[in-house]
Formats: sequence, C-alpha cells, structure tokens
Amino acid sequence: MGGGFRVLHLVRPFLPFLPEVQSADRKIPFREKVIYTVISLFIFLVCSQLPLYGIHSTTGADPFYWMRVILASNRGTVMELGITPIVTSGLVMQLLAGSKIIEVDNNVREDRALLNGAQKLLGILIAIGEAVAYVLSGMYGPVGQLGVGNAILIILQLFFAGIIVICLDELLQKGYGLGSGISLFIATNICESIIWKAFSPTTINTGRGAEFEGAVIALFHMLITKSNKVAALRQAFYRQNLPNVTNLLATVLIFLIVIYFQGFRVVLPVRSKSARGQQGSYPIKLFYTSNMPIILQSALVSNLYFISQLLYRKFSGNFFVNLLGQWKESEYSGQSIPVSGLAYLITAPAR
Repeated sequence: MGGGFRVLHLVRPFLPFLPEVQSADRKIPFREKVIYTVISLFIFLVCSQLPLYGIHSTTGADPFYWMRVILASNRGTVMELGITPIVTSGLVMQLLAGSKIIEVDNNVREDRALLNGAQKLLGILIAIGEAVAYVLSGMYGPVGQLGVGNAILIILQLFFAGIIVICLDELLQKGYGLGSGISLFIATNICESIIWKAFSPTTINTGRGAEFEGAVIALFHMLITKSNKVAALRQAFYRQNLPNVTNLLATVLIFLIVIYFQGFRVVLPVRSKSARGQQGSYPIKLFYTSNMPIILQSALVSNLYFISQLLYRKFSGNFFVNLLGQWKESEYSGQSIPVSGLAYLITAPAR
C-alpha cells in the first residue's frame, strides 16, 4: 500500500465504533445457513409490522408509495426506511470508487476494509438524515403536535432499524446465510405483498358496495353472491383501484418468464496463451446484473420523489422547485402523484 494521505484514511478513526459482523472462521453448514437466513427474515418481517411509537398520523400523502415494494419498506413501521440507506450508500461509494474520485486498491485488504467501513458509515448517516427529514417534513404529524420527545423517539426508532438492516445484510453477505441480504429482503417484501393482495380478508367500501381486498377471496365472493356469473368474473378480473385476478395472473406470468431467462447463459470460448491448444469455456448469465439496476433506479427515483415533495410542500411557488416536480393528491389511497417536472417525466404512465 502506497504512502501519502488518501480520502479513505478519514474513515479509519470510525472503524472501531461501527457495528460489524465477524467473518466466519469455519465453513458454515447448509443447515446453519438456512437457520441464519430464516432468523434474519423473521427479524425483518417483525420490524416491517412493528408500528412506530409516538406518531400521530400517517394518513397524508406517501412520498415512497410507488417504491415501497422494491425498497422493502413499510409505511408507519420501524422499517419505514427499508433498504434505502444500504442501496444509496453502496451506489455513492461505487460511483466514487469507479470514477477514481477516491483511490481504492481492491487487491489490498485494508483498502477493502476501509471501503466497506466508509459505505457502512455513509449508510448510517443516510439513515439518520432520512429519519430527521421524515419527522421534520410532517409525515407523522406536525412537529409541534408530536413534541420534542416523540420526535426524537421516532428518529431513534428509524435509526436503530437502519442499523439492524445493515447488520442483517452484512451477516448474510459474510457467508452465514443464503444469498444477498438486499435481494432476500426485497423478495420477502414482495411475497408478503402478493400473498396479502391475493388473500386479504379486509373489506373496502367502494362505489359498488363492500368488497374484499384480496383478489382470490373477492373472486369467490362475487361468484357466490352475484347472480350474473359472467359479470362477476368480469368484475373480479378487471376491477379498478383494488387488486384483481388479472394482476395476480400477470405477476405469476412475469415470475415464470424471469425464472426461464435466469437459466440462459452465453458460453464464451477461452484459449490459454501459455498452453497452446488448451481450450476452455466461460459461461456468462444473460441476467448478469440480476436485479441491481432496478434496485439502484428505485433508490435514485425514491430519493428524488421525497426531496421533490418535501420542497414542493414548502416552496410550491418556486420556479426551480417546480422544475423538479409538481404534485397533486390522488382521490384514491391518498398518495401524491407528480403532474409536472422531472418527477413526472421519470414516472411510469398510469393505466
């Protein structure tokens, strides 16, 4: 390792204070990996259902409504931030290292440790910053009504939940579990959402009367209670603003297509320069980057949405704020929808 001062050296004094999972000193059996993975996912699910203590209301517009599934977050719970701190810090550090703004030698063990420490420290700072921004923006009620004590308590809950996610992700990445923590958290959140939207027994009062939220339960309920079975099927398959059977079938179809293409590989022939005549092959998966582009895009867009809505609430008449995005409340579910600006341009069109 070369001498001289480098930016990564600034992280060194903080390393002893950062939470860390020790690398395994032995090969972890498959059965233990399964146990560690199940425990990690159980902790994550508990945090996703544990409501924040001290909040007054979460009935206002949700800045992250469109991104919560992919960011593994759940509104009004201690897992409000989801994997956003991890993904954002990882993206920033990889961009800085890839563009040579910070010098990193991946062949040097200390450099790798410093880079991981810097990413972890940045993730913690992002968790604190987002927690403070959430409280000050009034997502849980006006700060004056919350009081200083409740505001600090909410920030601490979100902060410690962010620490838990960082530690669980590191636990799985260091060989104690199966796969990547980020991917597992997202998959768990998606599976939970699919099961709930398919079999939710909650009834919602619509213009057509009370209906079950779960698409499958609503299908059988409509077939049993309605005399016109064709109209019942049509409503169950195509009803608006609630999960329907078409949504469920499309999800299953996309799931099968992704699994099919995951098995595609391109085999590159490899020849050795040192040993003439010796040939080999190097397989490359078609989905080489897996789900990382989607995760990174979601993290960037969610941060833009949050900043844009926060600024628009305070400075709606500012020209530059309007360039970033203008928002209006939706008549359904209460979430805000971008109607102009950069936020509108990067939002998928409504069906």
